[in-house]
Amino acid sequence: MLSLLVIGVLAGMGMLWVFRTTTNQSAVREAKRRIQAHLYELRLFSDEPLLMLRAQGGLLAANVRYLSLMLVPVLVMLIPMVLILGQLQCLYGYRSIQPGSAAVVNLGAESFVTPILQTPDGIIVETPAVHIDHELSWRIRATRPVAGVLRFVLPGQTIEKTIRTGSGSEYVSERRVRSLLDWLWHPGESRLPAGPVNWIEVRYPNASMHALGLDLDWLVWFILFSSATALLLKPWFSVSF
Repeated sequence: MLSLLVIGVLAGMGMLWVFRTTTNQSAVREAKRRIQAHLYELRLFSDEPLLMLRAQGGLLAANVRYLSLMLVPVLVMLIPMVLILGQLQCLYGYRSIQPGSAAVVNLGAESFVTPILQTPDGIIVETPAVHIDHELSWRIRATRPVAGVLRFVLPGQTIEKTIRTGSGSEYVSERRVRSLLDWLWHPGESRLPAGPVNWIEVRYPNASMHALGLDLDWLVWFILFSSATALLLKPWFSVSF
């Protein structure tokens, strides 16, 4: 939780810096003043239909202006934030498979293929591959802590996928993918090589983080920490949003 707090604070500060450097702050403040003014008009002229319509049109225009100003920093932060969240998901989002517990391994392919699944010592394969369209599934079971790789042997090609079993939370990559867009959200391993296999995943148990008597997903805590930092440090960064 302490490490996530530090990352959340740094992310909040980074967002403030992006807003300060990529937006016209005077234009943002003016758009907010216009929104407030039109809201006051709606209350003040509630008995005047024509003035109400004019105020509603002005409110809509002011909101469009405000959202257009916010669009630039959001686009600037989009790809870096996706990459950061993908790494944090690997770090905080899953628990390793406990010794004695079972898990499912899934493989998605473009064509009908049946690779041979080879596992490291400490992991056994309990079922043959089950085909559903172009997806295959195996059930595996951990017998002891392992940090190794699963090997999928195809004609002329062998593909690997990392796997972790044990106690506690570690850096865990649930899915290895071939697509570049998918890799932005699953950056825990290098992309799969060219071939029939699109993705491989190990279904790890989801993890939660406990604090203040609450068990919440790490993303909820991250949003709370980064948002609180942005709100508290807004005056120090001279940012309006």
